[in-house]
Amino acid sequence: MVWGVTLFAVIIVVYGALAGTLGRWSITAPMIFVAAGLLLGSTGLNVIQLSMQTEGIKQLTEITLALLLFADASTLSFRQVREDAMLPARLLTVGILLTIALGTITALILFPVEGLAFAALSGAILAPTDAALGLPIFNNPAVPARVRRALNVESGLNDGIATPIVTLFLAFAAATEAQARSGGWLPTALAEIGLAVLAGAGIGMAGGWLFRLAARRGWTESAALQVGTLALGLAAYLGSLALGGNGFIAAFVGGIAFGNVMGRQAVDLIEPTEDLGMILSILVWGIFGALFVPLALHYTTDWRPVLYAILSLTVIRMAPVALAMRGAGFRRDTVALMGWFGPRGLASVVFTLMA
Repeated sequence: MVWGVTLFAVIIVVYGALAGTLGRWSITAPMIFVAAGLLLGSTGLNVIQLSMQTEGIKQLTEITLALLLFADASTLSFRQVREDAMLPARLLTVGILLTIALGTITALILFPVEGLAFAALSGAILAPTDAALGLPIFNNPAVPARVRRALNVESGLNDGIATPIVTLFLAFAAATEAQARSGGWLPTALAEIGLAVLAGAGIGMAGGWLFRLAARRGWTESAALQVGTLALGLAAYLGSLALGGNGFIAAFVGGIAFGNVMGRQAVDLIEPTEDLGMILSILVWGIFGALFVPLALHYTTDWRPVLYAILSLTVIRMAPVALAMRGAGFRRDTVALMGWFGPRGLASVVFTLMA
């Protein structure tokens, strides 16, 4: 295991030296580290031995996602979102619900023997997008700012919104059909979201107010505030969980609240949090390559999972987005781009580990 970790660290070093060149070839960090996990895992050199039951894997992936949500949201202008709220609202209501529904129907058609619970769980797990895997969209000035902002907000919130639905379908899969129809999930889901919003907003605003006061009075320094910002993101996530809320929504809402209290200063304070999230995400992609890719390759002998993966990345997202954007006044190519932007990332990995 020590040799495996050492080799993985060497791969990180080499990637750090060649990232620019690889980027020009459209080879991204997740590609590299998923491949590294596959190479070093049980189907490759077998120097990194992991299983679904390995302690700490689920916690690592969840904390990584929470930190990235908090960091992304901290640099998001609440004023801009408020002035143009309808676009992300369309994506986060009609868009994600239709995506889950269409993913469920497609899975049920392709895998009828597995049943409705499996189909619904697959649709929900693969609904959230990951903005971190679509950076070329956000770095391209040719893409309208409204579109980039809407996709960023959607990506930040849709994994949190999907969490109660994933939890419901997990219970559905684990229980009998009669037990799963009890209907008690809706109040629980609404309570989770409400508690998360309150916890995230309260912690984010309180932390921002304290940091502004401390900076104005000269009580602290920039490096200490950066460490405190990292802890604030963890506090929003863990505090919401302690209250029974959704940690991912709390992290994102906390980031929005913190960023709007701190203003432009939040961009500097959030850098260490972004850096840690990036480092942890490298580990998560390596774990994904070691654990899940071998399973995926095993099932490529059956055409149905391959077809479902292709449809999930295209039609299953693009059609709901097109319906959600009806009447928004966008050109067809813009709507097609918004639908095409559907990379699945850390949220789907976390939900799969939960399953």
